[in-house]
Amino acid sequence: MNWIELIIKIIIWPPLWQLIVLGLIVPLVVVIGILWFERKTAARVQRRFGPLHVSPQLGGALQLIADLMRYAFQEVIIPKTVDKGVFLLAPLTALVLSIVPLVAVPFTSVARWWPIPMDYSVLISLALSTVSAIFIVLASWASNNKFSIIGGMRESYMITAYEIAIIISILSTAAMTLSYNFVDVVNAQEGWKWFAVLNPLAFLAAFIGVLMATSGFPFEIPESENEVVAGPYTEYSGLLYGVNMGAAYIKRFVYSVLITLAFFGGWLPYHPGTGFLSGYLYPSIIVVVKATILMAIFSFLRAVYGRYRLDQALDFAWKILFPLALFGLGLGILEAYLGLI
Repeated sequence: MNWIELIIKIIIWPPLWQLIVLGLIVPLVVVIGILWFERKTAARVQRRFGPLHVSPQLGGALQLIADLMRYAFQEVIIPKTVDKGVFLLAPLTALVLSIVPLVAVPFTSVARWWPIPMDYSVLISLALSTVSAIFIVLASWASNNKFSIIGGMRESYMITAYEIAIIISILSTAAMTLSYNFVDVVNAQEGWKWFAVLNPLAFLAAFIGVLMATSGFPFEIPESENEVVAGPYTEYSGLLYGVNMGAAYIKRFVYSVLITLAFFGGWLPYHPGTGFLSGYLYPSIIVVVKATILMAIFSFLRAVYGRYRLDQALDFAWKILFPLALFGLGLGILEAYLGLI
């Protein structure tokens, strides 16, 4: 065995594939693609010069590359009044914790691939997905800036509104299948019986909740630039600011994967085989493609919706979104009781 074959075998070793490729490389590539799509779509609708007209032969990609280079080489300014340790560590920790839920997410039904099977993968992934938001609030407090603190308070209000709706909505699929294992949830959708169709109430609540969780329009409220500059990220610059922004998109990708498994059949209609290609690579590609399409829909809304006020968003969350999630849970339990799944 030469060194090239050895490297390939190491890369396709399932634990490394799950953690490095699916947990780091794939989210980064998808986020870059979605950023390009979002900027291009918004430019098309809103007639923005840069992404629409710069390097038209490349679809405006040079504008995205230029912005990424600007973030990479821009000076990182740390104000004297901030809590320096927390100020630096909070965005990095939030970024890492945004990716962590993927360790509990199955991309195939083949039982021998690590970390599958996980009998409580639904609960574990949902629990891990709620942690990163705490560090956004922490970053705002460490910034010692009134706009940052206001943005952090807005984020804390939004956390209590959206997280419970997302959790209840996705748990409704567990109630429908009588299992907390994502593999069982996906397998129950065999024959194109997607839970997004069988339980549209839960799917709609989860969809809107993810928009709120990732500051997607019309819920880009914590960092509303015309009100609180950049909200929790006002004092951040350069690469640290890019990390803060990237964490939201990574989180959106993770939620998109969860919704894909819970409501859109995961790797189905493909049935994983026994080898690495048929048992892991192909179903992983299907899940990522479905999640990417869902992310593109989230991003498209930026071009066509304005921003809610905080009071409007919270009023909507508690009076409409939360009851909608509860009705979705009730519908899932009823369908399971009647044996419709």
